[in-house]
Amino acid sequence: MIVDISKKVLIVGLGLLGGSYAKGLKRFGFHISAITKDQSSIDYALKENIIDEGSIVLDERIIGDADIVIFALYPHTFVEWIEQNQGLLKSGALITDVTGVKGSIVYKIQDILRSDVEFIAAHPMAGREVSGVENSTDTMFFGANYIVTPTEKNTPDAIKNCVELGRLLGFSNVEVLSPEEHDEMIGFLSQLTHCIAVSLMTCNDKEHMEKFTGDSFRDLTRIARINDLMWSELFVANKSALLEQMDLFINKFNELKVMIEAEDVEGMRKMMRHSTERRALFDKK
Repeated sequence: MIVDISKKVLIVGLGLLGGSYAKGLKRFGFHISAITKDQSSIDYALKENIIDEGSIVLDERIIGDADIVIFALYPHTFVEWIEQNQGLLKSGALITDVTGVKGSIVYKIQDILRSDVEFIAAHPMAGREVSGVENSTDTMFFGANYIVTPTEKNTPDAIKNCVELGRLLGFSNVEVLSPEEHDEMIGFLSQLTHCIAVSLMTCNDKEHMEKFTGDSFRDLTRIARINDLMWSELFVANKSALLEQMDLFINKFNELKVMIEAEDVEGMRKMMRHSTERRALFDKK
């Protein structure tokens, strides 16, 4: 184990992801503290032994004691926290995050961060359609993917520690990508799929359709129950990559539309066979 369990871990933002990180690391005996805005979240986490201590204010002792700090915040809130409060961080601390975009965040944080604190970015590819620490679970990461996005400013030790953190949390696949590679991939695999689900859910407002739907519609729109604050911010932060992926989808969708109009059955079947082959690659082993 590269990550030393004697290190103190601070979670900033004790919601679904922050709580799940806390539960996952608590299994190994880490001392877990938390800072979040809601006292009810702190009270619940203490009662359920998810954390060892917590505060709704910027407790200088808690922050200053932390060797590893995990920021489970929206991107703009994360940047603001570092701008305003990085002086409270312990010299030598390693900080990481859970944000779903990297290019617009990583370089900005690294440019403004003190030289004696290191930021290594990561993205846990896991979530649920609910929020809050009360819905957190230490099994949410099992079978999921975890992406570490270092830059030339990161040390080999920080990269290794962040990779090991993902493995400790139970992610089945841990990958290392550049921030740019991450954003291109996420633009397609995550953000485009949410755009499709939202569009599908809102393109037809006919009443009582829920009485007639089957599992295919429910499966395809599962992620349409969406956090509008977070996802609108992520879409804009990764606008260039997302718009490129949306154009690819629209072009392919229009190809299918033309085939249907022309009654090109063989063309449709060829596209469907290709879809079936591609889909098999995404089945969890």
